[in-house]
Order: sequence, then structure tokens, then C-alpha cells
Amino acid sequence: MLHAMLSRAIRHGRLTVHYPDGRIRHYGDGEGPEAGFRILTRRAEWRLVTNPGLTFGESYMDGSILPLEGRLLELLELLMANWVHGSTHPVEQVLALWRRGRRRIDQFNPAPRARRNVAHHYDLNGRLYALFLDRDRQYSCAYYPTGAETLEEAQAAKKRHIAAKLRLQPGQEVLDIGCGWGGLALTLARDHGAHVTGITLSEEQLAEARRRAEEAGLADRCRFELMDYRDWTRPVDRIVSVGMFEHVGITNYPAFFRTIHRALKPDGVALVHAIGRCDGPGSTNPWLAKYIFPGGYSPALSEVLPAVERSGLFATDIEILRLHYALTLREWRRRFAANRDAIQSLYDERFCRMFEFYLAASEASFRRGGLLNWQLQLTRRLDALPLTRDYMTEAERALAPEFSDGR
Repeated sequence: MLHAMLSRAIRHGRLTVHYPDGRIRHYGDGEGPEAGFRILTRRAEWRLVTNPGLTFGESYMDGSILPLEGRLLELLELLMANWVHGSTHPVEQVLALWRRGRRRIDQFNPAPRARRNVAHHYDLNGRLYALFLDRDRQYSCAYYPTGAETLEEAQAAKKRHIAAKLRLQPGQEVLDIGCGWGGLALTLARDHGAHVTGITLSEEQLAEARRRAEEAGLADRCRFELMDYRDWTRPVDRIVSVGMFEHVGITNYPAFFRTIHRALKPDGVALVHAIGRCDGPGSTNPWLAKYIFPGGYSPALSEVLPAVERSGLFATDIEILRLHYALTLREWRRRFAANRDAIQSLYDERFCRMFEFYLAASEASFRRGGLLNWQLQLTRRLDALPLTRDYMTEAERALAPEFSDGR
């Protein structure tokens, strides 16, 4: 059955599969990329027939599926490229429709459930993230003006890019929704003279962000709170949210943007940065939802903009970042691999394989699977910002003179 399904699903490239009984089969037209995997047990073979979206990752975690020559990324890219170009796995098609039908249930995120979902991933041992992120612990898509930047340079460029879009002025008050370990908030306070409040649902992130603010001497201008965004009530000059919207859930989009409208002063500006999909509404991969981001979903802009329009906000700028996250994830994968022994000492081999699969599958999704990043600038008034985008470029160049030659 698996052979029949793969024969139908893999049309481009060359996929080699070693079966448990010793057979070796090839799939695809032989033109283009090549990759393969070895199935070690009949149970793993059968599970690929019944629920491949979940069990391929689980079988890799358990060691019952092994990529040939250890080329996990290339294998996932080949599989995704075929799926995106219309190849089908009949069982997975049915399961995808079922997941699409129940996604409002899966993404139901009242505050208590949202806190549990956040803890699942972000309250892991803090040393883990220090071992593969940049020094500022930016756990979101970096910004590569040329593509040749280091991870640290690209994450610094991302913060400059966002600050330029906020048109931030010294002394203004900023709300950072989903502040992570505080890197962006600290940068806005230190380099732009802002007064920032960062809110998070992660106990680990809260403690680290507060510690960093104290060490940097910024605790008087940069504070952090354990708070759900729906509980914020005070108006501010600017709102920023980076890498948090994916955890809101589609049923809560209206509440999220109503909160931004309520929390923005009349001449305020907000910037939301998130992962999206370019092929329209869908559902979260079941393996990712079970092991990495429960309740998470990366929406198409067609699912987001109606909620913006109903909230009374104006979408004043939309930017699509193509492949920037693929480059970011490539660096995270390299650093994870370089520090794998240290990470295994924190957890175990299965955890390492889970994270390897997560990072590789995510990178493949941004290269082949239709994912991208979008940045959405919002205001309450049409005249809150200059008529053209020139002010963004000018502010960014002033912050980064090395890019003044137009690179």
C-alpha cells in the first residue's frame, strides 16, 4: 500500500526508499533533487500509510525511519516540493480536510489554555535556546538585507527594520505583545529612548527578560509582566508584536485587533510580524501541533485582514518577507548541530531528534512548502504616518550607516 501511495505522490525528483523486507524502490521522474530514507520496522511502514503527516516525524524521533546519508533537510524538501506541486497521498488528503474542519476547536485559546500552550515550548530549559539562537535570543525570523549577513547581524537588522516602521520617537510608550526574552524591548528602550512594557505568558521568558533589564540598567524604562494581551487596558503610543500572532488562534483574531485598536492612542502605530502561508487558509501539521506548538497556526493574510477591517484599524503597510526565515532556520540548525552534545545532556536523544526534525521541517516549509513572513503596519488614523514609505528607509539607514550605500 505504501508503495502504491508513493508511486502516486512522488512525481518529481528521485525518492529512494529502503523497505524493512530489504526491497529498495525508487519514485519520481528522476529529474532534479534526490533523497531517500530507510524504514526499519513494519509498524513504521504501516503508520506512513495511515497518518503520514504525524507519524513521519514520530518515526524519525524513535529511530524507525532514517534519512539516507543523514540528509534530513533534502528529504523533507523533496517530499514538500511534490506535495506543493499537486502530488497526492489519498489518506493524507482526507486527514487534511478533517483537520481543516476542526481547526477552530484545535485553536480555541482562552487565557488558561494559551498559558499552557506557551509553557509547552517556551518554558523549556533556558540554556537550550542560548545554544542555538543569536546572542540576543531573537526567536523569530531575522532580516537579511543582502543574504550574506551573520545571524547576529540579521537579527539586529530585523529590530532596526521594525523600529523604522514604528516611526518611534524618544519618550514614547511601547507595548510589546509576546516579548520573548526581552531583546526587542531592550533595544527600543536603549537605542530609541522608548519606555517599553513587554508582556508574555512564559515564566521562563519573564524571569530572563527582567534579569536582562536589570543588568543593562534599563529596568526604569523597560519592564516586563506576565499578562495575556486581552488584559491590557492602558493606551500607548506604539504596539509591536513579533512571532506571537501564530499563537492567537483564528477564533481570537477579532479580539486581538480590537485590543490593538483600544490600546493605541489616536495617532499611534502598531506593527505585527508573523508567519503566514501564501496558498490560502489551511491547517497546522499534526506533528508540529502535537510536539512543538500546540494550538498554533500560521494564517494566510486573507484570514487576517477581515478581522483588521472590522476592528476599525487601517492597514497602512504590508510587507512580505520571502526566504528570510529559511536563512534564519539554516543558522539555527547549524548551531543546534554544533551544540548537540550539550543539548542532549539537558534532555535526551529523542528530544534532540525531535528538535532536529522541527528545525529541518520548518526550513523546508519556507523553501518549498508555501510559508513566508508578513509584517502588517496598523494605525487608527489615515494621516498618522507620512504619505510614502521613504521615512522607513531613511530611518533604517540612519540607524545602520553601513547600509547607506543601498545594499
